[in-house]
Amino acid sequence: MSTRHDRLFAALRPFSFIATATAVLVSSVTFAEANPHILVDVQTGRVLEHEEAFRKWYPASLTKLMTVYTVFDALRSGQISLDTPVVMSKRAAAEPPAKMGFKPGQKFTLDSALKILMVKSANDIAVAVAEAVSGTEEAFVVRMNAEAAKLGMSDSHFINPNGLPGKGQFTTARDLAILSVALRRDFPQYAGYFSLEGFTTGKQNVPNINMLIGRFAGADGMKTGFICASGFNQIGSATRSGRTLVSVVLGTDSLAARADATANLLQKGFTTQFAANDTLGSLRPYGPGQDQVNDITADICSAKGAKVRSETRDEVGRMKVQSPYIHEMDHEPQFVFAGLIPGQDPQPVAQNDKTAKGDAVEALANVPVPLPRPKSF
Repeated sequence: MSTRHDRLFAALRPFSFIATATAVLVSSVTFAEANPHILVDVQTGRVLEHEEAFRKWYPASLTKLMTVYTVFDALRSGQISLDTPVVMSKRAAAEPPAKMGFKPGQKFTLDSALKILMVKSANDIAVAVAEAVSGTEEAFVVRMNAEAAKLGMSDSHFINPNGLPGKGQFTTARDLAILSVALRRDFPQYAGYFSLEGFTTGKQNVPNINMLIGRFAGADGMKTGFICASGFNQIGSATRSGRTLVSVVLGTDSLAARADATANLLQKGFTTQFAANDTLGSLRPYGPGQDQVNDITADICSAKGAKVRSETRDEVGRMKVQSPYIHEMDHEPQFVFAGLIPGQDPQPVAQNDKTAKGDAVEALANVPVPLPRPKSF
């Protein structure tokens, strides 16, 4: 297992841009083997494009968008505030990576927790937040599912707040689009959490692994996720001239592929006239895969998958992002504070356990992710 994850970790090195005639040809979105995807206009709810939108899928760390929606609802009701202290419990601290590695008993504000969830996708933080809001993780999960039902996410069910794999955790591209649109519509005051370029604990800087933030025109969110069974997934959002689009891309075979697919799909939404008139509310279930959760482990965490990922990296390990709509960041990343409440023990170095399952490859604090490169490259 460690060899498999070593290969995945290597994919998190800075990406390179392939500005060739071939790259220009990807301006129209293509998905191998009909990966589930959907593109929605947030203001109108109009579905601009979709495929396999009702195929059941493991949500991986996209689950954390359901977690933060539930937290935002608690904020709206006045139950908690952004200054509410969150305590790292023994149970939360025992979650596998990706994690912050805070010690049991250490405290941080809910504001810091939300920043860490969106940038680093820390599994220990997700459980600690759940306990802070509802007392126990189990009670919070009940609330997550109740919120999902109210939103009309009829093909989703959650068993934890972080997306680590387990029986009974599933969703669809359509349901994730409903959730993403609801986050933008219901809680515009918190939109800034989804577009952070990174955070700092005061001792370490953690950049956002979302390769569109700061690199795609108008990009302002939202979340990435990976487990073997679901592949590499991304929910993207972007706003141009007051118009916001949300895309959901599931089951790609590499970090670079999901970034390319997301950028191309969003760009298509801003530049193409669509004839479809369906909305998220009127789109009816269709297609295969509605009865059981799709599992692509054999394609992703295998020799075949490793070969595919190796082909998306250059000779020094940078991800070869091919979309012509993703550009180099033209400034140093802006890091906001997200760490322990002052006066506690020194903050530990985030843990990078290469043997852990799930989203460990999504948010390794000490592994460089997309950063500006010298112009001579």
